[in-house]
Amino acid sequence: MTRTHAVIGSPLGDLTAVADDGALVGLYFATHRRRPEAEEFGERDDESFALIRHQLGEYFAGERKTFDLPQEPAGDAFDQRVWKLLTQIPYGRTRSYGDLARELGDVSLAQAVGAANGRNPLCVIVPCHRVVGADGSLTGYAGGLDRKRFLLDLEAPSAAAAGRLF
Repeated sequence: MTRTHAVIGSPLGDLTAVADDGALVGLYFATHRRRPEAEEFGERDDESFALIRHQLGEYFAGERKTFDLPQEPAGDAFDQRVWKLLTQIPYGRTRSYGDLARELGDVSLAQAVGAANGRNPLCVIVPCHRVVGADGSLTGYAGGLDRKRFLLDLEAPSAAAAGRLF
């Protein structure tokens, strides 16, 4: 495997994209919780990350709602199931940890869902920012709650689209 990385500017600060043989395995904020050590990112290769740069640019411009990138995030079977559910949360919508646990068939899994959510190595791409507390409150986010609020606000429908006057 050839691991490479690039640093991509964003409205939320620099993001480090990490790929193994062209498949995205990580996208991290500079202050990301559980961010691997820089030595694990491989050689810097800004040229090989044009597609993710382009799609992130479209997302932050409000022009892209889903990502179409080769991805291979490392995680156990449960993590993978949770991360797949995260990708199914529609743009501009949120779900609670309990909602996701129910989708997995066992509401008692809410804390395990939260832990898997926290292990998500693909911030923004796998939209763990769309998961909130049962009461709708913002809960933990690897990039910090300010970034989570920014992403949720970015995805919020405009007043006209939501049928509001203002």
